[in-house]
Amino acid sequence: MAGDGVKWDGLLKWSLSHSDGTRPPRNIREEDRRWFMEAMQAHAVDVVKRMREITMVMRTPEEVLEAQGVTPSDIEGMLDELHEHVEAIDMANDLHSVGGLVPLLGYLRNSNASIRGKAAEVVSTVVQNNPRSQQLVMEASGFEPLLLNFTSDPDITVRTKALGAISCLIRNYKAGTTAFRLANPYSGLRDALSSNNTRFQRKALNLIQYLVQENSSDCSVIAELGFPRLMIHLASSDDLEVREAALGGLLELARDGTAGNNIISTEKDQLSQLLQNRIDDIRSMSPDDLRAAREERQLVDSLWSICYNEPSVLRKEGLVVLSGRNPSRCPQMLQGDSSSPLSVRGQRKRLLQTRVRFGQQSKERDTIAYRLCVVFERKFS
Repeated sequence: MAGDGVKWDGLLKWSLSHSDGTRPPRNIREEDRRWFMEAMQAHAVDVVKRMREITMVMRTPEEVLEAQGVTPSDIEGMLDELHEHVEAIDMANDLHSVGGLVPLLGYLRNSNASIRGKAAEVVSTVVQNNPRSQQLVMEASGFEPLLLNFTSDPDITVRTKALGAISCLIRNYKAGTTAFRLANPYSGLRDALSSNNTRFQRKALNLIQYLVQENSSDCSVIAELGFPRLMIHLASSDDLEVREAALGGLLELARDGTAGNNIISTEKDQLSQLLQNRIDDIRSMSPDDLRAAREERQLVDSLWSICYNEPSVLRKEGLVVLSGRNPSRCPQMLQGDSSSPLSVRGQRKRLLQTRVRFGQQSKERDTIAYRLCVVFERKFS
């Protein structure tokens, strides 16, 4: 789609801005409708064909590509394009059908760190909320290089992206979660929490929270390995998402009877100081900052209530649920990884293409062209 001279995103935005439903639809001549559909089909990208072409490149030995003048930057650009294609769940599953999954996983072992990182990002998107591709990646032994990159890659960005891919691979997939536990990943997770990289910290915290929610036995393991102290430290981070993820993990541990009692007793002073500091900071926030910290306020109050069997000062002062808010809403307990490479746009695309079909050739239609056709139909029908 890049380089075809058509600004599809701009055209889509223009179409949407002129189809707000405030004006009555007008009739359009059949020849105009036919012209529009033919124009869309002429410029639509044959995604499956393009994925086959990308697969051929990924299968080509590195020395052959170098002899042809293909640079690592070219490979990164190709992976960026593939990343965009597999945001559609049909295309993600078709990557295996066209033979592209195994060579993609091979790029996780590439000597170039940027390529290893890009490959992990593509894998993340392929498997996210996609049980079929989760199974295919596990069967293709994709878990092992991801785990290796997460635990021992010299590049912190590669480690971070590998952890993100692992999180997407095992989430809500029992075989993947079991494999991760059997790999004894706790040392790697502890390294992530101890790093100075906020993205690495967030991904580790989100995954820890998922693990303890899925299996209460992980609560005791994590508590015994000293994770709570690290999480208490991160709950004072300057990064809001890190604070929320750390507080969410502490709350899950505190809710577990054995682990919770252990944390409250062994980390009593540090936990008390943390909560008091967070309460003081929240009470001094501006209205805008309070709105941004909605989840943090609820987490602090919930953690205080569990530890001390009484409402926090935040609740007494009406700072847990602000006026005008729905008091029945529960805290959003970070069920997903907010920094996942599947973008907001990609999530919308995946939701659309999970259920919607554009005739019998949906897999060969460009998503934006399809959405333009939908806008066109709604505007003029």
